[in-house]
Amino acid sequence: MRFRHVLPLIGALFALYIIWGSTYFVIRVGVESWPPLMMAGVRFFSAGVVLTACLLLSGHKLPPLRLMLNAALLGVLLLAVGNGFVTVAEHQNVPSGIAAVVVATVPLFTLCFSHFFGITTRKLEWFGIAIGLAGIILLNSGGNLSGNPWGALMILVGSMSWAFGSVYGSRIALPVGMMAGAIEMLAAGIVLLVASALTGEQLTRMPSLQGFMAVGYLALFGSIIAINAYMYLIRNVSPAVATSYAYVNPVVAVLLGTGFGGEHLSPIEWLALGIIIMAVVLVTLGKYLLPQRPVVTPCEAEK
Repeated sequence: MRFRHVLPLIGALFALYIIWGSTYFVIRVGVESWPPLMMAGVRFFSAGVVLTACLLLSGHKLPPLRLMLNAALLGVLLLAVGNGFVTVAEHQNVPSGIAAVVVATVPLFTLCFSHFFGITTRKLEWFGIAIGLAGIILLNSGGNLSGNPWGALMILVGSMSWAFGSVYGSRIALPVGMMAGAIEMLAAGIVLLVASALTGEQLTRMPSLQGFMAVGYLALFGSIIAINAYMYLIRNVSPAVATSYAYVNPVVAVLLGTGFGGEHLSPIEWLALGIIIMAVVLVTLGKYLLPQRPVVTPCEAEK
């Protein structure tokens, strides 16, 4: 592979591994001065406006209404519910590293929903799901989540919504290229801002400089750049490589949270982190590391 092909690949993997992994810590910084739904809404709406404007100015056309509605629904599932619930949970003092560990279960839920859509699930993958569920139970027995059951539930529901949206999104027609992501972010931003208003969220004071920088980072790097990097990987590398962020992000988030955010994980939570990552590796890489042998049916001898 030539260098000019390797460089974009390295950049895309960096965006998924480091940028997406860092967003959990940045969300925690942001919710210290922003109401959670409002912050998530501003993040996605501003990112959607900027990306849509850039696409339209560069000559792209708006897709048909049906495709726009499909993308909007996907944006609600993935971003408004999937990411919005994580933001609310971190506002309720769930540590950013723990939030990332729970979100790492998305591939496990994705596999479950895929089964309901008729996709065959191998025994090894079911084994990975079982290990992942054991890791979740162990994680909930730790101090950070056991005292905040609502926060844990919100992250789990958000992870399930992201997983369902990922499976459902692969089965519906969507706008081509970056326009799909732009519409998804716009729809999610609108839904989150409406939810913020309906729940009575208000800015009691002007957000700090760190709060504004957090929203800017999440909008530009965590939304526009990282999401498009993920789409690039989906088109150019194997699914195993593209989804490898699922077991790298928790490590990055935990290191940032413990190193810069003063977060602490108990030995049980460190063990749960390892178990969940192992489960995700089994689910995402198992079919490549241990490919299923084809069943050979012997031909019936001629009489």
